[in-house]
Amino acid sequence: MTERILDAERTLARFQPYDRAQVRGRLMQALSGWQDKIVVLDDDPTGVQTVHDVYVYTDWRPESLRAAFEAPERMFFVLTNSRSMSEEETQRVHQQIARAVAAAAQAAGRDFVLISRGDSTLRGHYPLETQTLREELERETGRPYDGEILLPFFLEGGRYTVDDVHYVRMGDRLVPAGQTEFARDKTFGYESSNLRAWIQEKTRGACAAERVASIGLETLRRCDYAAVVEQLMGLSGFERAIANAVDDADVEVFATALIEAIRRGKRFLFRSAAALPKALGGVSDRPLLTREELTDAQNPHGGLIVVGSHVERTTRQLQALRRAAFVEFVEFNQHLVTDEAAFEAEQRRVVAQAQAAICAGRTVAVYTRRERFDLGTGDREAELRLSVRISQAVTGIVERLTARPAFIVAKGGITSSDIGTKALRVRRALVLGQILKGVPVWLTDEESKFPRMPYVIFPGNVGDDEALYDAVVKLQRDHREDVTVDAV
Repeated sequence: MTERILDAERTLARFQPYDRAQVRGRLMQALSGWQDKIVVLDDDPTGVQTVHDVYVYTDWRPESLRAAFEAPERMFFVLTNSRSMSEEETQRVHQQIARAVAAAAQAAGRDFVLISRGDSTLRGHYPLETQTLREELERETGRPYDGEILLPFFLEGGRYTVDDVHYVRMGDRLVPAGQTEFARDKTFGYESSNLRAWIQEKTRGACAAERVASIGLETLRRCDYAAVVEQLMGLSGFERAIANAVDDADVEVFATALIEAIRRGKRFLFRSAAALPKALGGVSDRPLLTREELTDAQNPHGGLIVVGSHVERTTRQLQALRRAAFVEFVEFNQHLVTDEAAFEAEQRRVVAQAQAAICAGRTVAVYTRRERFDLGTGDREAELRLSVRISQAVTGIVERLTARPAFIVAKGGITSSDIGTKALRVRRALVLGQILKGVPVWLTDEESKFPRMPYVIFPGNVGDDEALYDAVVKLQRDHREDVTVDAV
């Protein structure tokens, strides 16, 4: 079945509004007596795009997780970057993490809820990650999981789930996710937009669509907490359920009922986008970060923008950034990847140009050639390995810099993860907030390459065509509206 493209305003107007203060108050009341630690495993660093004043750990060593469990914060993130890994590596990493989380929780005497934060456009190692976590955690704790909840709604990115169909907002239209460029991903592609059918597709029929439960918007909009609790209590044997949502308040109603089900003894794993961690973590709204919060008046250098993502939205955003006369553009030709000597020479050239611009006080944008390099073999694992090698080269450009940029913006999930963990060597970052809706900012730690620097993690699939330009303008200390109209 092919789902229809919907009119966004007409569809969203179908649902009765909430008393938001009442919904939020009920959630906070539920959270006040609930002490479970929220552990969010993030398959790329963009999952903190709804939170602030939360720490992200970039490794899962036992000592790191023990420190995270002992910290006073209700929630913490662990960056796995598993979207860049092979299936074998992803499974091994999640086994390690599950064992380390179980041990840290036992040592701290704290129970926990574990969320596998994945892409709001449904790309990633599903169901491998949650299935691996289930098996390992049940083995380590001796306690079974009753179910898995799928909740990919993400307001800031325009991702909505209506009548079990997941949509991506494009202007005034809601496009079924299976009809977007994201569904054509070479590694994580799919066909289904209906999440029941998507689960059946991804589990290769092991979980039939008709066996997937659904928590509907009508139930949530009535604030029928008891009905949602009843549905959750009815799950057992790791049955799956979809939570529909088109608004953060839908997620808050669901989270309130979920806490009650957990208190009654139910255990769940979650595959969600960024909205659920915010709700369960009790994270408040805060204004977007200001230029004053993001810039260092003492640093005379220019900033650095690194664009690795190849989705169409990123390419349009890069095109719009060309209007900025204060930005110097340097293209990195990743198509040289199969020629080792030429690829190394290309990296040296780009580093030299970027270093010169930064030291001269100019902001520089380093971007990969817009045409994707394709082996043409149809081997998904080989394509992923090639993508990782290119990402490592892009990361190496930042790693070789000696001048501290005024700021760094990384565009794309894998790109931003590798730059943060490998080039900048961040071990524990504080999430300051967002520079734009859905675009988070880390504050690097004291041990990193550039200590206490705001690091902007810009997802490839977030923002309108002007978003990258708007973010870079905000980061300029002495910005003047001088623009040019060059084309990429």
